[in-house]
Amino acid sequence: MTADGDTHYPQFWLRLPKGDGIDRARGVLLDETGTNGSRKFLVRAGSPARDHVMPSLGKHFKAPVKRREELKAQGVLVPSARWPGWLELTEDVVFGSPSFAAVLLVGAPRNGWEEWRTEDDRPLSDYMSGVWAGPNRPWLVRGSNVTGLDLVQRLWLPEGRVTLAASRLRPGVREGTSKEDLRTAVQEDYESTATYSQKQQLVEDLHAFLSRMKPGDTVCTISGGRLYVGEITGEVEQTESEDRRSNLRRPVEWQPTGFPYDDLPEELQQKLSIQHDVVDLTSAQAHIEGLGLTDQELAEEAESTERDPSVEIPALTARRELELPEPTNELAAELLVHEADWLREVRDLLWDERQLVLYGPPGTGKTYLALKLAEFLGGGPEQVKLVQFHPSYAYEDFFEGFRPQEDPQTREVAFRLTAGPLRELADLASREGNRHIPHFLIIDEINRANLAKVFGELYFLLEYRNKSVRLTYSGDDFALPPNLFVIGTMNTADRSIALVDAAMRRRFAFVELSPRTEPTSGLLRRWLTRAGRDAEPADLLDALNSRIDDADFRIGPSYLMKKGVYREGGLERTWRTKILPLLEEHHYGEGVDVEKRYGLAALRESLG
Repeated sequence: MTADGDTHYPQFWLRLPKGDGIDRARGVLLDETGTNGSRKFLVRAGSPARDHVMPSLGKHFKAPVKRREELKAQGVLVPSARWPGWLELTEDVVFGSPSFAAVLLVGAPRNGWEEWRTEDDRPLSDYMSGVWAGPNRPWLVRGSNVTGLDLVQRLWLPEGRVTLAASRLRPGVREGTSKEDLRTAVQEDYESTATYSQKQQLVEDLHAFLSRMKPGDTVCTISGGRLYVGEITGEVEQTESEDRRSNLRRPVEWQPTGFPYDDLPEELQQKLSIQHDVVDLTSAQAHIEGLGLTDQELAEEAESTERDPSVEIPALTARRELELPEPTNELAAELLVHEADWLREVRDLLWDERQLVLYGPPGTGKTYLALKLAEFLGGGPEQVKLVQFHPSYAYEDFFEGFRPQEDPQTREVAFRLTAGPLRELADLASREGNRHIPHFLIIDEINRANLAKVFGELYFLLEYRNKSVRLTYSGDDFALPPNLFVIGTMNTADRSIALVDAAMRRRFAFVELSPRTEPTSGLLRRWLTRAGRDAEPADLLDALNSRIDDADFRIGPSYLMKKGVYREGGLERTWRTKILPLLEEHHYGEGVDVEKRYGLAALRESLG
């Protein structure tokens, strides 16, 4: 911008898809703005255009399609004599924005701020003063309840705008203002009308709206149960609105229809649930780009783009379905489960609830089964993490907290925010490219810890996977990825399952592993058969459990599924040192002769 206030821009060029052998379209950004503040764009006579449009273009870009037909009817957009099979402009034409012009010429969705480029390949967006560099990104701006009014329906959609109240912000704040300058202004202007935390958030919202957003960015908003999507088409304007509800404004070209909120992808709903006035939606950008378009329409749009055909289309990649593979008969045989249908039922419970607890007496193979099933469903051990709860385990150990760490250079120890196993696995599961791959957290002895203390606000997320919460330590907004599953194991010998509160019972499915029922009751016999061993240990275990009245204290088969049991004297040693002590504890103070009732001699005698 020069001293006299005039703005000078170079000529910009637009390469049309599959346009080898024809000229590029030529245009220039104008200082003139439309009624809503959008920057107008002039396309030069002689610029080419495609002779057809993408079939679905009219659904979300009605205005460019209508204008295209008007230009044809006026003889301004005509079949080209120079380039057979193409159209050509016969005179200069002014459009409402660079993107409007690009969509009309290409006949497919286009971001004109990136597509129009200088001779040395710099995008048009680089020439906008006071804005952040880098690719365009999507934003959520809330406007359905601005001090009681729905500005989305009242102002934004009808007039093509997006606004922030900035009701007490001083005049003259310019686009590109630094966060530090905004912090000073907010501290002074809102000194007696906002709390400390409100001022902090206001600085973040204002900085995003004034200095991080730029023309070409996507903007989203929610109103009446629908998500509306548009493109920012100009700079910020500060005005003195009558009701002080919309003092900062940006022009927006809104798509004509909204998308039902309940039909949106879960990952997008998670981001939209963050309770700030301005939210960066970059992590959900692929989902936003694919809204309202079928896979075929996305493929057609990609064909009209100069792109590497070997690279996947982001919107299609984001749609890739999360799946849990169907347990096979081979897996059932490997795990010695009586039938694959039982494994399929466990898989279906995981799919429906995302969280599951395997519970039962000691030695029933809960942890082993949880690990093997998770590795099968997740595609390998890399997607599985195991933690073990205990009475001193806390939220800081499980999710995140401040822990002492030594600086490798200075050797000084300081408390630093450190991620726990759940946060680490959640970050891994939510990475781009991983979102369709199941990841599993195994929590061994889940009932040994104070669950309300360990889970904290995460309890809410276990039930409401499409929501996010503000974290206690980092202050980040966090949601559990849809592809993160939790399997807990719980020992029932100490009656602790009776102490599990209703909140946990509601969030987890519970599957019993008991010596009285399959797949546990016949597990040892199947293991012995596969190993070619005598069935006596299985007969002894069945006889033992038939004498134990309390099902929670029956003995699981894994005690007898170890190599040491089958060495010389191994069965007797295991019975004397592992099994009988459990039963002595169970009958403590009752005067029961454990050896006489449960010893090997007594059991063998009963078996004849």
